Amino acid sequence: MSIRVLLADDQTLVRAAFAMLVESARDMEVVGQAGTGREAVQLAREARADLVVMDIRMPDLDGIEATRLIAADEDLAGVKVLVLTTYDTDENIVEALRAGASGFLVKDTRPAELLDAIRTVVAGEALLSPGPTARLIARFRRTPVAPATGGPECLSEREREVLTLVARGLNNAKIAEALGLSPLTAKTHVSRIMGKLGARDRAQLVIVAYESGLVTPGNGG
Repeated sequence: MSIRVLLADDQTLVRAAFAMLVESARDMEVVGQAGTGREAVQLAREARADLVVMDIRMPDLDGIEATRLIAADEDLAGVKVLVLTTYDTDENIVEALRAGASGFLVKDTRPAELLDAIRTVVAGEALLSPGPTARLIARFRRTPVAPATGGPECLSEREREVLTLVARGLNNAKIAEALGLSPLTAKTHVSRIMGKLGARDRAQLVIVAYESGLVTPGNGG
């Protein structure tokens, strides 16, 4: 089964370049291209995409609002969003993660890294760079995330350790290695933490970890 990718960017040349790259991968296909956020939401519904590569800055409806609409649509529950950003200018990346994006990518990333990023997000892992995430949260801190059942204080000591490693960008295998656990146990801890904090995915766990002070820009990246 090919990964069905929808490309959303208001620059035609950028979309064309990404489309050529994605189509060059044997396990992917481009199922649509959108020039605005509103088009991205509509095409996500029509094209049955697995993942939307979403630019933040677009006319009509920006990538953050488009991501929020996709994440809130029950019919699009399986659609992942990978947002495009530049660390120096896109302070809205934190809002994009809160809106439901599963990760972010720099626009000038290397081709192979884009393809790997798509595979990573579709596989259910968040794609986050802890250093830039921490700096953005420290600089553009707004109203803290409001988890459904409380903050990190409701977690066990082991769960707090796991959450700290998630915030540092480690996947389940690396967390298991760091704490001397089996990968399955690490995965179970992450799932329980998401349930306790009311987080939709690992990206939201990172936001919660930084904004609650469990991890800080000084020790998280």
